[in-house]
Amino acid sequence: MSAPAPAPPHPYRWAMLAGVCFVYFSFGATTAAIAPLVGRITEELALTHTQMGSVLGAWQLAFIGAAIPCGKLIDRIGVRRGLAVGALVIALSGVLRGLATDYVSLLLAVAVFGIGGPFVSVGVPKVIGQWFTGRERGLAMGLTMVGNSFGLIGALSLTSGVGLAVTGGDWRTLLMAYGGIALLAALVWTVIGGRRAARAAEAAAGAQAGHGTGGVRALLALPSVRTVLMIAVGAFLFGHSLSNWLPEILRTGGMDAATAGYWASLPIAIGIGAALVFPRLAVPARRLAILAGLFLAQIATPLLILWGDGAVLACGLVLQGLVRGALSTIVLLVMMELREVDPQRIGTVGGMYFTAGEIGGVLGPLSLGLLRDLIGGFTAGLIGLALLAAWQLFLLARLRSALR
Repeated sequence: MSAPAPAPPHPYRWAMLAGVCFVYFSFGATTAAIAPLVGRITEELALTHTQMGSVLGAWQLAFIGAAIPCGKLIDRIGVRRGLAVGALVIALSGVLRGLATDYVSLLLAVAVFGIGGPFVSVGVPKVIGQWFTGRERGLAMGLTMVGNSFGLIGALSLTSGVGLAVTGGDWRTLLMAYGGIALLAALVWTVIGGRRAARAAEAAAGAQAGHGTGGVRALLALPSVRTVLMIAVGAFLFGHSLSNWLPEILRTGGMDAATAGYWASLPIAIGIGAALVFPRLAVPARRLAILAGLFLAQIATPLLILWGDGAVLACGLVLQGLVRGALSTIVLLVMMELREVDPQRIGTVGGMYFTAGEIGGVLGPLSLGLLRDLIGGFTAGLIGLALLAAWQLFLLARLRSALR
């Protein structure tokens, strides 16, 4: 007797995807909101550059500590409530930034974002895992990354010009407005996630749970999970290092500040297209092969940026954009779909992934800056990034063996 045909995908999945994209958009916009206002905030609050640097990194440190607990909590309360809580905490962070009066209050306001952010970063792939399969799952993951990228680009490009003009030059009101966007995203998600179809899907996902490994210790005992986490550390370290220091790398290579900013925006634009294409193509049968190609691109990228000029430099930045848009999403897909992982524990898995990744995200820019101060220039740091990518190829071969 033949097995029954699988149920067709529910059309409401696209509404759910739109909701998580809006939440991820607010995440990206709030992340980038302070950067264009650094000069004004530093001057008005009488901060040193070291203090402002610690403010900009405060949310990442809080994120590292909160990611696994938030992931476990999402597994308990469900993604409908989890994403709403995350967006509300991000909104609170935006409001508190506008109310900050000194270094400590601003530091704490930004750190609050690191508590709400994991609910979003972990909740988004969990929603995708519940509603999408096959090629559509990769496409949906890519679209959420596009939403996040538009939030980043919008905040970076519009804050210091249009945003300040609308608010009469008041940076406090502007930061609160970003909090308002996150609040609106929370309300929209609550409406979308509260519909009957969404509640039914979450209940069905819970009923199917229990056939895999779910605890943090049990997951860390699996060679495949440990290898993916090491790959995540390397991917975030590479991406955050190059993204944060690229304008300065180009400037020290002979460009003026305006030209360096223009060239540094090229990987962001390329990354949006890559996020739409590569995750959709990365079905399980060819996922590791695509990752191998991206790691080869990683090896070439810093070397082309270091020694290239003109068209060669542009090729390096295009490769960086391809890696930026696709690598992290595909690695997360690999971890989500490990056969040993209980689907109902994707929140815990996602928390582990982003904890490992953000450790690399904090260490990367710090290491590149430290090497620049100790040795002078970025040559050693860029060569180190190429060696890191080669090490990730070795980890990929190890992952292939573990999966077999």
